[in-house]
Amino acid sequence: MEFRVDRRSGVATYLQLVTQVKQALRLGVLEPGDRLPTAREVVAATAINPNTVLKAYRELEREGLVEPRPGAGTFVRRSLSRPEAAADSPLGLALADWMAQARAAGLEREDVTALIAAVVDDSFNAPGPPPGPPSERTPRE
Repeated sequence: MEFRVDRRSGVATYLQLVTQVKQALRLGVLEPGDRLPTAREVVAATAINPNTVLKAYRELEREGLVEPRPGAGTFVRRSLSRPEAAADSPLGLALADWMAQARAAGLEREDVTALIAAVVDDSFNAPGPPPGPPSERTPRE
């Protein structure tokens, strides 16, 4: 696993690491028993403070996602993945198709992120059960 740190994001660096590990757990990139990079490896790759890496790993440990093994490293305890969320699942493939359409339409990363965030917010804030496929929804008025 390789970490990416965006110093301009406004998000604390340790939270960026936590989020990236959780994303890898959700997508099945990391699985129980996998070893996370050592703090030294992360520092070498990202030029961040070792204490920042250790803080992120402690947070993941507090959440029960990883466990430190003295002298061996930090290992994944449990997964967050769901088969429906895998990149090669029907939903993942449909999203990849949608992404290709968005790029072809000229949308930039920030445009896509904003659009997805708005749709996710609308979907999870709407009362009642989750909506069905578009063909089953009633048009908005």
